[in-house]
Amino acid sequence: MVARVMEFRNKEVINIKDGTKLGFVDDLEIDTESAQVLSVIVFGRLKCFGLFGREDDIIICWKEIQVIGEDAILVCFTNEPKKPRRKGFWKRVFK
Repeated sequence: MVARVMEFRNKEVINIKDGTKLGFVDDLEIDTESAQVLSVIVFGRLKCFGLFGREDDIIICWKEIQVIGEDAILVCFTNEPKKPRRKGFWKRVFK
């Protein structure tokens, strides 16, 4: 199968470990010296319609990609544990 870079933007990324939809391909990281694709980048989801920013981007190494189909890309991706949330403003005030 031959694919162009622009065709990757229309492909949905699905994690085969737990079946979650990670999003669509937004960017590719390419090594210009060796002309190899290093990773696929999926932008983080918006928080409250983008008013509170977005979650961290998901960077998937090329080695973690299992299948590239016509509509989707299947990856074997392990999510890193999230950082513990900081205490909110009110919890600090009313200790």
